[in-house]
Amino acid sequence: MGLLTRLKRPARGGASKYGNQVLMVGGERFDSKKELIRYQQLCLLQRAGEISGLQRQVRYELIPAQRSASGHKEQPVAYIADHVYQEGGSTVVEDAKGYRTADYIIKRKLMLQVYGIVIKEV
Repeated sequence: MGLLTRLKRPARGGASKYGNQVLMVGGERFDSKKELIRYQQLCLLQRAGEISGLQRQVRYELIPAQRSASGHKEQPVAYIADHVYQEGGSTVVEDAKGYRTADYIIKRKLMLQVYGIVIKEV
C-alpha cells in the first residue's frame, strides 16, 4: 500500500455525519479507517490463500431505474459493498459497518430479497 493521506472532509463537502475519517491510500479512497484496516486484513488473507477474488466497492442494483406514466424517471437504487471475495467456494459480501443507517438496513434486506445474499457486517 502507498502513502496514507487523510482527507480533511469527504469529497461531498462538510464534516462526516457519523464521525468517520475518509482516507486515501495508494490512490484508493476508503470511507473510514475501519474499512481500510479490514481491506488490509483481507489482502493478507488473500496472499495466504485463505480467500480469493478480493474486490472493493462492488455495485448491486436493488431496484432498476423506472419511468412513471407521466414520463418522470426514477433513479435506480443500488447497494455498494465494501468488499466481496470468495471463501471456501462461497461468495462473501462484507460491509465495514460503524453505524447502521435506516437506508443501510433497507438495502441489507433488499440484498437478501433480490440476491439471496446475507451481508457480513464487520
